[in-house]
Amino acid sequence: MDTSVLIITILFLSGFGFWLGRGRARLLAGTSHLSVLHSLPSYHGAYVALSCGLPALVLVAGWLALEPAIVEYLVVAALPETVMLDPLQMGLLVSDIRNLASGNIVSREIDPALLIAADHYLSLQSTSRAALVVLTLSLSIYGLYRARTALTQGFRARNQVEKVVRIVMAVASTIAILTTIGIILSLIFETVRFFEKVSISEFLFGLSWSPQTALRAEQIGSSGAFGAVPIFAGTFMITAIAMFVAAPIGLLSAIYMSEYASPRFRAIAKPMLEILAGIPTVVYGFFAALTVAPFFRTAGDEVGLLVSSESALAAGLVMGVMIIPFVSSLSDDVMNAVPQSLRDGAYALGATQSETIKQVILPAALPGVVGAVLLATSRAIGETMIVVMAAGLAANLTLNPLEAVTTVTVQIVTLLVGDQEFDSAKTLAAFALGLVLFTITLCLNTIALIIVRKYSEKYD
Repeated sequence: MDTSVLIITILFLSGFGFWLGRGRARLLAGTSHLSVLHSLPSYHGAYVALSCGLPALVLVAGWLALEPAIVEYLVVAALPETVMLDPLQMGLLVSDIRNLASGNIVSREIDPALLIAADHYLSLQSTSRAALVVLTLSLSIYGLYRARTALTQGFRARNQVEKVVRIVMAVASTIAILTTIGIILSLIFETVRFFEKVSISEFLFGLSWSPQTALRAEQIGSSGAFGAVPIFAGTFMITAIAMFVAAPIGLLSAIYMSEYASPRFRAIAKPMLEILAGIPTVVYGFFAALTVAPFFRTAGDEVGLLVSSESALAAGLVMGVMIIPFVSSLSDDVMNAVPQSLRDGAYALGATQSETIKQVILPAALPGVVGAVLLATSRAIGETMIVVMAAGLAANLTLNPLEAVTTVTVQIVTLLVGDQEFDSAKTLAAFALGLVLFTITLCLNTIALIIVRKYSEKYD
């Protein structure tokens, strides 16, 4: 049985268990009111469904995770001693056995020993899947039967279901935390390898970026320079331009939507504004590269200015347009959360609507607005597609927004595109840039959370 069919079967049995448990609870209540039951019939059904499906799904996940390693170990153990190789070559041999068993191309000549190993691999895999089906269905049916027979009028089904839900949420949170830790550790380990080849001071304070490394000792012109200051400068310039566009427009639109717009206009305009957030960033990239950048170049030629076709101004402007709904939506929600009593009190003291907004609404909503701007800033720093398509590739240390600059994300994409050696400083530089980018965005997000939590209750 295919794994997807097995999972669908488990889900079907779980649905049947829900129906069976709910029916059993109603039968236990009889003609009396449902208050004779400790828990509602839906909780009884959910308990039976969870008892039927959850252990079986956990078994399937664990089995599929461990099966490849166990099967490969048994296949390698059955190989003749003449085939035994060093660990690296053994890994290639196991890969060839797996490819031969699945009908794919192998990297070596097919000999009888390889055919026997592939047949053994298929046999073990088939036996494993058959055992998985039998054990999973048996466990599912046993859980269904035991949960069904455990139902009584006083059975605390709701407590059991809520306990399982809490465990699932705790596991989900743990997975999210472990994933974050794994990402950080992977960046740190590769960054440490990079700094074994390039000094930290050169990377953080160097003014020249040319990540070329020599493939041969006698090669000329590939010494490599890994000073990342021009990259950070270009990133911050484009981010600053984007926020100069997004912050005022987003904040003003939020003020209008929250305080001035009629409910009918708000119901139409707010979704239209938020449609911008649903446009793929690659579309913004096309818009920046094909429309905005040529427009600025043509306009600059008309007034005698030399504007690069990959200027920071074009990329930053389009990125700012993309971030407008982010700032507007968060600021609008924060302003609507300000208690109406503060508005009424200001009006009662004779304040006009504009004075109420300036002296009451904005101060009360300021922590949330600052948090929204900081989150939008971190979003702009990490943007990839727009700057990949509209910004330059060459590092250029300049404060002129009309010139071409590059960003951290552009360089990460450039360094990792194509077949690269993961032991060279050129490739490892991408991880160092990624760690710096992660640190900056993490600091901005942390500052935003601290500001919101520290000052959000000041006017509650």
